[in-house]
Amino acid sequence: MNLFETTAYAAEAGGGGAGYLNLLFLGGFVLIFYFLLIRPQSKRRKEHQALMAGLAKGDEVVTAGGVVGQVSKVEDDFVKVKVAAKIELRLQKSAVSATLPKGTLKSLDEG
Repeated sequence: MNLFETTAYAAEAGGGGAGYLNLLFLGGFVLIFYFLLIRPQSKRRKEHQALMAGLAKGDEVVTAGGVVGQVSKVEDDFVKVKVAAKIELRLQKSAVSATLPKGTLKSLDEG
């Protein structure tokens, strides 16, 4: 037994079946990754783009920062949101995270 000598062994013939199994597992991981991560994220992105495109004057919205108000003017990339009497904020459309049902602001002011 020599410590500095390495011995090479030939691979067994007919061991190609494991390669197909590895490809099957790889394909399974790609499908799982697609259905759990990519597809839901693209669906959320499309819904948010539709929300931004559908903003109109009078909509009650909540921003990503938690500011609640009513849209008073819609511009190309920005919206003006009335948050209190005589106070308007200019926000990017992408900052709007959701629209609220009509009358939500009144119920918040009364409560």
